[in-house]
Amino acid sequence: MRLNLWSEIRTAAQVARLGRVSAAAEVLGMHHSSVIRHIDTLEAELGVKLFQRHSRGYTPTEAGEELLQTASAVDEQFTQMLGRIETARNQVSGRLVLTAVPSLDPLIVPMLGRFLCDHPLVQVTYDSDERTFELSRGEAHVALRAGPRPSAQDSVVTPLFDYPHALYAAPSYIARHGRPETLADLAAHHLIVGEDRFARAPFYQWLFSRVPDEAFVLRTPQSSVAYRAVEQGLGIGFLSPLTASPELVELFPGICPAEWRTQIWVVTHVDLHRSSKVQSLTRFIHDQARGWRASLALRDKASGKV
Repeated sequence: MRLNLWSEIRTAAQVARLGRVSAAAEVLGMHHSSVIRHIDTLEAELGVKLFQRHSRGYTPTEAGEELLQTASAVDEQFTQMLGRIETARNQVSGRLVLTAVPSLDPLIVPMLGRFLCDHPLVQVTYDSDERTFELSRGEAHVALRAGPRPSAQDSVVTPLFDYPHALYAAPSYIARHGRPETLADLAAHHLIVGEDRFARAPFYQWLFSRVPDEAFVLRTPQSSVAYRAVEQGLGIGFLSPLTASPELVELFPGICPAEWRTQIWVVTHVDLHRSSKVQSLTRFIHDQARGWRASLALRDKASGKV
């Protein structure tokens, strides 16, 4: 017997339920002759009569009753399966992998806490790394990338916000070494800078082109180490005004060259972009970014960077 007879089985089951070909044809949206052809095909394939034909309609034989019970059970299972698929499609649940450059950690981690409160059925894996994750290979569902607009194929890319950096020093550093009054004074100070991929940031490239090598007392590939080093007074370094401790001193609050601002992008793979869990996370990230932009606008207005 052929295994692709589900249409014929459903047709025969409907006739068995209703007892008349015309009634089954109306329910199934089929022509009367198509219903009869389905029944004839199925009986020929099975080698058994499914119905007793008489003037009042079609009465299922013992085989017809067996077919009706089995078809009804399968139909119910299909209905339940479709219901589960629909629920899963609309429900935000399962594993989500997010990646971002480490300098965003102080913003991302609190944001994830709020996201998980709103979506308790989600399990998030957050991978903080300077390297570019391959979304096409399933390394991440959502990526926050810094710099020029990502050009990977099969990706959906949307701008998030301009992530600014500024030069900071701890009060303990200023007490020991004084505070630079101009950007030119930086050459005579102790500076903390990035290493490896972290050093590619435009603000570090700006600094490397203006300050002699001997001024760089500490190099690190980790943004968290750079932050702690500035906090502990080891030297002057770039931090984001959004995440810098209020105890630290911003050295040039009225200055913000273009190189000190980095565009952040939200990147998703085109095949997963419209899934409910990816959509829920990207919408949440964009909502949070509105608050970050508002904080930066207030800061720029206060410091005269209008």
